[in-house]
Amino acid sequence: MKTIDSGVLRQAYEEHGPAGGEPVILLHGFPYDPRCYDAVAPALAARGYRVIVPYLRGYGPTRFLSESTPRSGQQAALAFDLLALMDALGIEAAALAGYDWGGRAACIAAALHPGRVRCLVTGNGYNLQDIPGSVAPAAPEAEHRLWYQYYLHTPRGEAGLLADRFALCRLLWKLWSPSWHFSAEDYARSARSFENPDFVPVVVQSYRHRFGYAAGDPALDAMEAALEAQPRIAVPSINLWGEDDGVNPPGAGDGAAHRFTGRYERRLLPGVGHNIPQEAPEAVVEALVDLMEG
Repeated sequence: MKTIDSGVLRQAYEEHGPAGGEPVILLHGFPYDPRCYDAVAPALAARGYRVIVPYLRGYGPTRFLSESTPRSGQQAALAFDLLALMDALGIEAAALAGYDWGGRAACIAAALHPGRVRCLVTGNGYNLQDIPGSVAPAAPEAEHRLWYQYYLHTPRGEAGLLADRFALCRLLWKLWSPSWHFSAEDYARSARSFENPDFVPVVVQSYRHRFGYAAGDPALDAMEAALEAQPRIAVPSINLWGEDDGVNPPGAGDGAAHRFTGRYERRLLPGVGHNIPQEAPEAVVEALVDLMEG
């Protein structure tokens, strides 16, 4: 594990493969950590790629450089951190893969800074949040899967996460990946990252901000304004989607296809839930290799 000062963070990351290899950045989601890529990163490194797997803000050894920086988990913050990490590491452009929070950071970078993204593998398609449109209710079966977000909108939910983040996140693993039989050791290896002192405030702010219930970091206002236009993604992209995803199951059609204007493909993964890289690492490797070498 390495650290580097990037933007507002001392960002921790893991690195695999030759330093001169073509860079690939793998981004985890909530509530996961870089352990989800333990079978992906070595496979890519063996093909000669330089693989970077960062800990997102609020996770593991990553720390804010200043106490005055807002502990924001808003979508623009995740993309800002990704771009700042690339700058700090001297990476002009990279292949990106991510899901959940990490997929959101990758999609934003691809949409707003396509010159810095060689290609994109995204879990669950177009991950940019439509915050102005969040006031419109979804179908009831979709709404009930977001119970944890509504829970975190309340002081009771924030207190619940603070009191036992490990039990709550373990429950989400089970609900979101119902056909994945992970072990207690699998969960414990990732749960260590939730001990970060900023985990709770970052998570709570993230789920409140996306519904307009919490203010964002003023430093990120310009990026959030650009995201309100729901910009399209022109870089070559493959969308991976677990058919057993318990929080965001795939629909009958591909509603995200119109958001991608370059090469685009959707791949459904039978028997796979929300934690795509840990449940189906070979699918992530195959998608990245197809985009970079195909």
